[in-house]
Amino acid sequence: MSLGEHLVEFRRRLFLTAAVVAVAAVGGFFLADQVWAALSAPLDSVAATSHRLAQINYTSISEAFDTKLAISMTVGVVLTSPFWLWQVWAFVTPALVRREKAYILGFLGSAVPLFLAGCLAGWWVFPHVVELMTGFAPDGTTTLLTARYYLDFSIKFILAIGIGFVLPVFIVLLNFTRVLSARAIIKGWRWAIVLITTFTALATPAADVLSMFLLAIPMIALYFIAAFIAVLHDRRLARREAKALEALS
Repeated sequence: MSLGEHLVEFRRRLFLTAAVVAVAAVGGFFLADQVWAALSAPLDSVAATSHRLAQINYTSISEAFDTKLAISMTVGVVLTSPFWLWQVWAFVTPALVRREKAYILGFLGSAVPLFLAGCLAGWWVFPHVVELMTGFAPDGTTTLLTARYYLDFSIKFILAIGIGFVLPVFIVLLNFTRVLSARAIIKGWRWAIVLITTFTALATPAADVLSMFLLAIPMIALYFIAAFIAVLHDRRLARREAKALEALS
């Protein structure tokens, strides 16, 4: 295919994906109230377990509608993730050789469940983080949170943990395709920590150090797990190449 044909194919798949996400977002609009109630539930438990209040406030006329619209779009993107991931796969596949296709297919097959598992883990951790952070307020006070800020914090927190679960799969994929060696992965651990902490700082709009470290620590642990898998793969590959040289000699 020529460059123009690739661009036409990309536009077709992009429009198809946008249409499917939009249809799912319409369905997500009817689920937005339930999702918003689940996200704001930790604030209710703060009042029940302490002598302080935490409330969500709408600071403009359209903020309630904007919040519901943002939730519906997020629900649409999550529900259609298998479809748009398949569109990405179908667009990239013709340019790959057989071994690369196997690696990418394995990456998608493991990355999607890990991402969803990470989001579920983030959903489970999120109420504890909210209770912990609002617990620093003195007794008898009220923490006022804008709806836009609270929604942005909750979505970014959950998605950040989901992305963190995918990180080791991506590193292992680079190792299996011989883009990164295990030695390079281990050697770059300092840069990895800097990048991970920067990412977690951006993912927590509250800019509090505790939330940043709650995200960074498991992501750093997953990085070293990926490095260990890469070491095992490189050793197995070295033994295979050594046997091949012995057979030739």
